[in-house]
Amino acid sequence: MKKVIKNTDKPVQIYRTISQIAFVLLCIWIGVEFHLFVKYLETGGVSGSPSRPPGVEGFLPISALMSVYYFLISGEIHSVHPSGFFILLAVIGVSLVFGKSFCSWICPVGFLSESLGDFGDKIWLRLFKRRLKIPRFLDYPLRSLKYLLLAFFVYAIFFTMTELALKVFLDSDYNKVADIKMYYFFAEISRFSLIVISVLFVLSIFIRNFWCRYLCPYGALLGILNFVSPTRIKREPLSCIDCGLCTKACPSFIKVDKVKTVISDECSSCMSCVDACPVKDTLFMSTVIRKKKINKITVALGIIMLFISITGIGMISGNWHNSISTPQYLHHIDNVKNLGHPTGVREIKELNEKSEERNLNEGKKISGK
Repeated sequence: MKKVIKNTDKPVQIYRTISQIAFVLLCIWIGVEFHLFVKYLETGGVSGSPSRPPGVEGFLPISALMSVYYFLISGEIHSVHPSGFFILLAVIGVSLVFGKSFCSWICPVGFLSESLGDFGDKIWLRLFKRRLKIPRFLDYPLRSLKYLLLAFFVYAIFFTMTELALKVFLDSDYNKVADIKMYYFFAEISRFSLIVISVLFVLSIFIRNFWCRYLCPYGALLGILNFVSPTRIKREPLSCIDCGLCTKACPSFIKVDKVKTVISDECSSCMSCVDACPVKDTLFMSTVIRKKKINKITVALGIIMLFISITGIGMISGNWHNSISTPQYLHHIDNVKNLGHPTGVREIKELNEKSEERNLNEGKKISGK
């Protein structure tokens, strides 16, 4: 008979909830500040605030991905959305060390999705005594959708755009006001967009983490990084009492009680399974190489501090505020809704050709002088 030693470690979920709420409040604050900034531009400085919050660039992941690629091939941090560059690096950095933890500890969309899922679980548990789970034959194809979206963006940016075309896009008027266009998308949302968002909202109640699990390209990228992260959730079979509480607690429906090491693109390092385990040192996060147990509080602090540290480097190094002046914003504000961008591989190839042509013309002008 196994000698069971009760798990007396304090749960870490309260710290995760505090982290999530703190970042949600930060995003709301950024949103309010950006609203006042747009009003300042719309009124020509009569009302609102001239201060633009750089953190709004965290909601421009495609531009940030382009900036990262541009940095890799040129060694230059592009000055239009530099904070977006560092925010994306922070997301990747946290995920490389602690797996897909950004989704469950920091991401405001992840927090909303999780809250809707918790609400839905209560309904299903009350009605059917179990959580709703999509059958495997549907779950796997649906989960592939976010990887297809990620593959499209990676192919379009990394394998289709030339360095010159990339710079032309990052320097373009569209990219300069991409944050303002995003603001108008939500401030003047179309009926179709509202219907789509409403459907996703409802689906997230009945199908837990619907957006995150099936459609989020960010989640796909971080899910891939999960496999190279040096940390994993481990289960000690010798002391496990096969109660199944860890699997019941897992928001991603991972069968934690059936594996020694959790290796899954859906594990978000939320530590819910670890908190649920009633036996001491049976379920824990550890390093892959040294197989050393990591204290739950260390995990919590590590995730938050690593994210803050990487974004802090951007602030300290002077690469946080963009190079766009207020007069430039005022110049673009009236035409912002008419600015567009390439929407497919064909248009990207056209951008490549136009960039090369423009570069040749500029070279001829310089040589002519």
